[in-house]
Amino acid sequence: MSAFAIALLAVVVLGALVLAGRSYAKMRGTRLVTCPENKETAAVEVNATRAAALSLLGQHAVRLKDCSRWPEKENCGQECLRQIEAAPEDCLVRTILTLWYSDKSCAVCGRELGQVDWIQRRPALLAPDGTTVDWQHLVPEKIPETLSTHRAVCFDCHVSESFRRKYPDLVIDRRRPGDGSGLETKH
Repeated sequence: MSAFAIALLAVVVLGALVLAGRSYAKMRGTRLVTCPENKETAAVEVNATRAAALSLLGQHAVRLKDCSRWPEKENCGQECLRQIEAAPEDCLVRTILTLWYSDKSCAVCGRELGQVDWIQRRPALLAPDGTTVDWQHLVPEKIPETLSTHRAVCFDCHVSESFRRKYPDLVIDRRRPGDGSGLETKH
């Protein structure tokens, strides 16, 4: 095989991998949809690997890999996929949470949350009982309901409040009412 043929083959394979990778990235992640059967929120995951593989064949056939209503409703017609195909990014849990946090201030310290750092300094939620909750501990299909009853908390306050709750005997509380400042540990 000539060097030109090898280079051409490499370009074709690389192009196919890029196409498949884009398809996979677009389809991965938990999404919230309204189930057409019961009109309630369901958490679903698209079979992103299948979608990526079919994109190599020029096909666009999206199927679910998982749904919060399964296994009871596993043989449904997957009509909810129309919602995902119409707006694949809008129904991603990460997108929903990012938009919700975007105009919020921390319920403890009052700082604006602004752009969310989903890798190292994720914000949390303040439950009605005053405890903070990491969003990863939420049941995905209950997120809309949870967001209506909880308030936004910045990463720093979530860590401080979690420490305060876990080790109350190690904390001297010097907060001024309403400012969220003053977490100190006993020496």
